[in-house]
Amino acid sequence: MGNAQEKPPGSGGGAARPDQATAGSGTRSRGGGGGEKPQNDRAQEKGVANGTQRENSPAGGQGEQGSPAVDTSYLDAPAGALPPHLARLKNEGNHLFKHGQFGDALEKYSQAIDGCAEAGIDSPEDLCILYSNRAACYLKDGNSTDCIQDCTKALELQSYSLKPLLRRAMAYESLERYRKAYVDYKTVLQIDTGVQAAHDSVHRITKMLIEQDGPEWREKLPEIPVVPLSVQQQHREKPMSVEQAQARAARAAQEEARRKEARFTLLKHEGNSLVKKGNFEEALEKYSECLTLKPDECALYTNRAICLLKLNRFEEAKQDCDSALQLEPANKKAFYRRALAFKGLQDYLSASSDLQEVLQLDPNIREAEQELEEVTGLLRKTLMDSANRV
Repeated sequence: MGNAQEKPPGSGGGAARPDQATAGSGTRSRGGGGGEKPQNDRAQEKGVANGTQRENSPAGGQGEQGSPAVDTSYLDAPAGALPPHLARLKNEGNHLFKHGQFGDALEKYSQAIDGCAEAGIDSPEDLCILYSNRAACYLKDGNSTDCIQDCTKALELQSYSLKPLLRRAMAYESLERYRKAYVDYKTVLQIDTGVQAAHDSVHRITKMLIEQDGPEWREKLPEIPVVPLSVQQQHREKPMSVEQAQARAARAAQEEARRKEARFTLLKHEGNSLVKKGNFEEALEKYSECLTLKPDECALYTNRAICLLKLNRFEEAKQDCDSALQLEPANKKAFYRRALAFKGLQDYLSASSDLQEVLQLDPNIREAEQELEEVTGLLRKTLMDSANRV
């Protein structure tokens, strides 16, 4: 794996540099010899603007025609104190890693690390990042042993660096070296309490260690280093990258969603229990609070409608059934309970219409048949009373 993998085309030392891309096509011979001579000097000057040859240049041949330009400007971005050729290797490694080419990224980081040694570069921070990045490649490739080795080198260069600690913990865990993994995860959380992966892993590993070592499991742990307050403060003051900010926002959103889901489930369960006990007023409050969390949950409207019907609040029950039917136009419960609300409002014609709708959706609902008979009788009586008054 890693260095033994075949290099991608053109990966001798990074992608071709801009000054190499047009070799042989951008220099004009003063003596008139050497290469095909353009039709006129002005056409040549336009075709070789800024050292790159245009598709319609007479000297262009078949090279660039029809192929879209690829933006490689990211390769020349500065990278700490690394000289340009090593920064380029690191940037290319980052790009390959983001696109899932972990073996090729590993090669670039290895070349950058070797290049630092050859050039005598003494930049602990940059070397720490290179070792940590290569460790991430090893981890993705399933090579936990080399990942641990690189993370340890990174931590020798920059003590309490967060990413190498976290990656080493993950590698230890994958090798079932749970005590060492636990120590590294706990160290990570001293530096940044917001690393959810570390919290989850500590919880998971604690259960494993209790099963493995029994009640005295803590006594068998290696010593957990105490992270200096200055390091914690420095980490808090360090500006977050865009990726870190996005990851933190995503974690916060997931946590908020989990919290809401747990609260919703609890409230709905409490509401259902209260209905069974006949505590309709309290159940109504539970369902109303549920709706603030999930306003598009159809069952909440039909459940709340039951409470409102029992409390003789027929107009509000009808409105809840209307809301349920907007969400689910063929909801039998919503039609049935709206029919009961119409009955309570003495709108027997509308009640009859809704009950017929229920029976059309499901002819086997006995309660709907019975209600329809009763409502039909009430409607007939109302019509007769009205006719007698006239």
